[in-house]
Amino acid sequence: MADGPLIITGATGFVGRRLVADLAASGRREVIALVRGPAQGFPPGIATDSLDAFLDGKLDPALRGARLIHLLGRAHVMRETAADSLAAFRAVNRDLTLSVARRFAQAGGRRFVFVSSIKVNGEETAPGKPFAEAEVPAPADPYGLSKWEAERALWQLSAETGLQVCVVRPALVLGPGARGNVASMLRWIERGVPLPFGAIDNRRSFVGIDNLASLLLAAADHPRAAGETFLAADGEDLSTPALLTRIGRLLGRPPRLIPVPPALIRRLAGLLGQKAKADRLLGSLQVDGSRARTCLGWTPPKTLDQSLADMIER
Repeated sequence: MADGPLIITGATGFVGRRLVADLAASGRREVIALVRGPAQGFPPGIATDSLDAFLDGKLDPALRGARLIHLLGRAHVMRETAADSLAAFRAVNRDLTLSVARRFAQAGGRRFVFVSSIKVNGEETAPGKPFAEAEVPAPADPYGLSKWEAERALWQLSAETGLQVCVVRPALVLGPGARGNVASMLRWIERGVPLPFGAIDNRRSFVGIDNLASLLLAAADHPRAAGETFLAADGEDLSTPALLTRIGRLLGRPPRLIPVPPALIRRLAGLLGQKAKADRLLGSLQVDGSRARTCLGWTPPKTLDQSLADMIER
């Protein structure tokens, strides 16, 4: 299924830049990156055009038979500034996504790959009971809800127009430029900061950025991906102390882990207004990514240690 160009939205973002770089290195297809601002810093061989021109129908002749990977979205915001957080997430993650997909369908586009989030499934799992595709979604925050609403709108559009839709919900993505808790861990270990996480016994799943890029291409190309939802994970789950130890080993700086009771950490984090951050460090969020392997014959090209090493070398 490679008889049309591959369109990438969100090509200037964390995952988008890596995906575009991988595609440029392979040189194997026509790629058009849609941008909302100046088209700067793209590798040779990657065509760029305006998202506004796309939405206005000016690119329609190039879209027949095309595939589109939709990475554009409003990401999880650590310090919210919008007066109505849910409305802000919906405007981009649901409404703009549907506008892009509808334009694409009207122009004769073939396959629309939507990069959603594991937050559609929920915020936490019981240890040893990973999320799977068949479970009823339970988004718990505005970001996760906006992604779930976008998924439902896309399935409705698919039923109405015949547009092939595939949804991918990644676990926490690791790679150069990653932010959030993992980036914080890296800084803590580099500085030799004592960390109160030695007594945590949780399990969390991850997906390396190159592995995610590989899966997104499989979702765009493979005939069996149409109409499917896939959870994206590397297949190796770690506790927070184990992750810190892996990072420390790669840095050559063993982490200074202190066994503080998790209940005490939660209590102190709540007093400091950091409950959500503590929940991500202390709780489990496991993802069963096996379905993409069995359905698409996909195999992650990198191990978790290789993805961590890429992030550290940044």
